[in-house]
Amino acid sequence: MATIHGEDEKARCRTAEEEDVKKGLMQEEGSLLSSEMPPLVQHQNFWVSPKLFKSMQLVQEEFVPRADDIILATYPKCGTTWLKALAFAITNRSRHMLAHHPLLTRHPQDTVPFLELPNRRIQPLAELEAISSLRLLATHLPFPLLPASVTAVGSRVVYMCRDPKDVFVSKWHFENRMSEKLFIELGLSFHLFCEGISVCGPIWNHYLEYWNESKARPDKVLFLKYEEMMSDPVKQVKRLAEFLGAPFTDTEERSGVVDEVVKLCSFEHLTSLKVNSTGVADLIGGFPMENSTYFRRGKVGDWENHLSAEMAQQLDSIVEEKLKGCGLTF
Repeated sequence: MATIHGEDEKARCRTAEEEDVKKGLMQEEGSLLSSEMPPLVQHQNFWVSPKLFKSMQLVQEEFVPRADDIILATYPKCGTTWLKALAFAITNRSRHMLAHHPLLTRHPQDTVPFLELPNRRIQPLAELEAISSLRLLATHLPFPLLPASVTAVGSRVVYMCRDPKDVFVSKWHFENRMSEKLFIELGLSFHLFCEGISVCGPIWNHYLEYWNESKARPDKVLFLKYEEMMSDPVKQVKRLAEFLGAPFTDTEERSGVVDEVVKLCSFEHLTSLKVNSTGVADLIGGFPMENSTYFRRGKVGDWENHLSAEMAQQLDSIVEEKLKGCGLTF
């Protein structure tokens, strides 16, 4: 029997499509329905929206991975835009002089398509098949919800995590900018986050699955930390380039190409570009937002401006307990 979160047990799906999905899911999966937030369903110990569930099913059924695919995986708000920019700049530097790089006129989110978002919720995956190798693809899906064929063919995965406290704050700001109807008071949102209830959450399970894969298959899964990327971007960008199969040559290093890539993809530079600071796009599907929404602050430790010491300690304790013994710490 499905478990209901909230006082009202009536489904509050926003579209007829979501209602149909929910009815089918509730027969087998736990669901979360609340008047204060969009509906979520629990699948294989992770929370997803009904639309995301359908998209995930489509990916599992139709996506055909290639051995040379590179999948950029993140829990939402863990530096996805930055990671896309870096991976795209690194793998395309031979074709594009940095002074005329596509990132100067294209939003980083547009350079690396998502497996599960946005229009692939309802359309086939033909547009991904049309991309020539080497393909850069992105996903927020937890590792267990990716097609098993990704591992079978040997596709490489780059995963980046971030201090959960900063993730929560960034996520709260982002989701509240998606729509006024989706606004959730910070205290309630924090409570749900600590309970593990968020899209693609619990965050600690999301981290742990990719962490374990990186330990089991280090040649196929690279695990990065946002904070380490920020503290020494040159070192980490060189490490990323090695994993992507596009290492910087000695000549490139001597001529400052690594520093140029770091500068091109820096928060300060990307936010100064017109393509990222103006205009509106529907990059998620159903939620048109200003392009600048994907660039808030990008700071390490910004949680201190939003969470009390007690809240920070609570979340730290939960994450520490959930990750205990695995070797991953924050």
